[in-house]
Amino acid sequence: MMFFMKKKNVIGSRVRKARKDAKPPVTQGDLVARLGLQRMKVDQSIISKIENSTRPVYDYELPKIAKALKVTVGWLLNETKE
Repeated sequence: MMFFMKKKNVIGSRVRKARKDAKPPVTQGDLVARLGLQRMKVDQSIISKIENSTRPVYDYELPKIAKALKVTVGWLLNETKE
């Protein structure tokens, strides 16, 4: 019997892409530090879970993640190409 994990967020792959495409690339640890400056308490394992879509992203976290990665909320939600 196969079990399929349901995705818990829609931005995981975009978070990873934004991190890796940044110049210079942003590590998960860098992202943790940037989010900490915005009073968002996460650690590297939470970033990994977000990127793997195994942890939900709450509405109040979305703009903080976008700001930390220097992208728009719309881009994270795959609503824009920029």
